[in-house]
Amino acid sequence: MTKILFMTTGQVHCFIVDQILKSVSKIYLFSLGKIIQYDVKPEPGDLIEIFRYSYQHWAVYIGEGFVVHLAPPLEGPGAGANSMMSIVSDSALVKQDELWDVVGTDKWQINNTLDAEYEPRPAYVVVREARASVGRQMPYCVFWRNCEHFATDLRYGKPQSRQVRKAVEVALVAGVVGLGLVALVGAIFGGSSKEKKNTQ
Repeated sequence: MTKILFMTTGQVHCFIVDQILKSVSKIYLFSLGKIIQYDVKPEPGDLIEIFRYSYQHWAVYIGEGFVVHLAPPLEGPGAGANSMMSIVSDSALVKQDELWDVVGTDKWQINNTLDAEYEPRPAYVVVREARASVGRQMPYCVFWRNCEHFATDLRYGKPQSRQVRKAVEVALVAGVVGLGLVALVGAIFGGSSKEKKNTQ
């Protein structure tokens, strides 16, 4: 505050305008997020699910507008189809970023639905461990060590991925249906060739 008293009039005006612009842009971003996506304010330890182009990215809210997340290369808002290249990555970096920087213009929600299955750890433990892991390069595999596994491991002490579970279920159903169709086609064509032999 005392520094402003020693500034020239022009410097004071520049300083005030600069501070107003910074405040306005932050208020605008916060308001935009609140109007569009910020239905419920996250609490420290909450899991944040972000809906990307063709998958969900997961993060842990640690308070004061920040999240910790496991980010493979090319993961981020606006990456679109390029983010699918993270499937072939074998490592990822644990990062701490502002929630809005990670979300971008994508939809997001607080998703602690596994609380019904597992006891969440105390928020201070989740936050402490999340912060301690920032900067670590970790093994990454879309099937058993992805960003959702990382986030749920922090909250529950158990790595889980519902999107992998759903994908496996869909693949199993598709496989069963596929085998069923093959058997049906075989029965139809096999049966018709037997009928032809019998009529001859």
